[in-house]
Amino acid sequence: MNPRDLDPRLLRGFVAVAEELHFSRAAARLYVAQQALSRDVRRLEQTLGTALFLRTTRAVELTADGERLLPHARAVLRAHEELAAAFAGPPRALLVDVNTDGPGTGRSILERARELAPGCELMARFESGLTYAAAEITAGRLDVSFGYAAGLDPALRARLAHRPVRYEPLAVLLPDTHPLAALPRVPLATLAGETVYAGAGNPRTLEWTGLARELFAGRGIDLAPPAPVAIGKEEFGRVMAKTGNPVLATVGFTDMPGCVKRPLTDPVPLSPLAMVWRSGLRHPGLDALLRAAEELAGPRGWLEVPAGSWLPAALTAGPGGG
Repeated sequence: MNPRDLDPRLLRGFVAVAEELHFSRAAARLYVAQQALSRDVRRLEQTLGTALFLRTTRAVELTADGERLLPHARAVLRAHEELAAAFAGPPRALLVDVNTDGPGTGRSILERARELAPGCELMARFESGLTYAAAEITAGRLDVSFGYAAGLDPALRARLAHRPVRYEPLAVLLPDTHPLAALPRVPLATLAGETVYAGAGNPRTLEWTGLARELFAGRGIDLAPPAPVAIGKEEFGRVMAKTGNPVLATVGFTDMPGCVKRPLTDPVPLSPLAMVWRSGLRHPGLDALLRAAEELAGPRGWLEVPAGSWLPAALTAGPGGG
């Protein structure tokens, strides 16, 4: 076969393996059998007359020619997608995880994006946890989510594109009978000795639990042990009433029956919220979401960091977080 006549499928398989550096994960991502993917990679290597991967029993690595091919393969696939889109019908629905079925930053961005792109179908999902949502995005079962991207496993984060959209002030949910519920704002120091729930034990929300652990460190605040994950307002409220534990939340978190929500202060802790999507995704709905986030952030001061605020170390150590 002449390299000029390459089937884009071969390049798609090559890029998946190059990004995953693992044949079985790449095959799962493409929804093909691993044997079929291995055959396609060998066929591509035969066509180009060079080895693209170094394979051992422990690892898969790109060769120098594989590294050289990767940007060209991505460019060809982008052009192929653009060609297909130019002659296709309406774009498919874009699946957007806004974390919870209630108000919040992700919901505000989604609603504005729907106004900006009325011809696109932007479907809301409620996955409640960026760690889980990010894995769904890389598997192709979800397109966009929101959360603390810097808290993801680096290998997972490397397969995603992300952009900061807001530094969200944090709050605490308290049973309305809790002594701190009478305060209009809760200084962090007053939580010393408290046990605060932040999703520990929930595999979907590892990034959120990590953020809480960092915030609580050295302040005498204990992280509540794992508990069954409550689904829905009623169950959430019941579990809160049963345990009596405060719950770490954002100021925009939905109101819960039998609870009060109080902003945290001294310092004001901020959660770096990012919009996250699959690397290489091209969709007019994604363009609308990015425009919507930019439009809303400026007037609402979403990307401003007040002096004296607390941010996780991943954001204060240098560029590249969130």
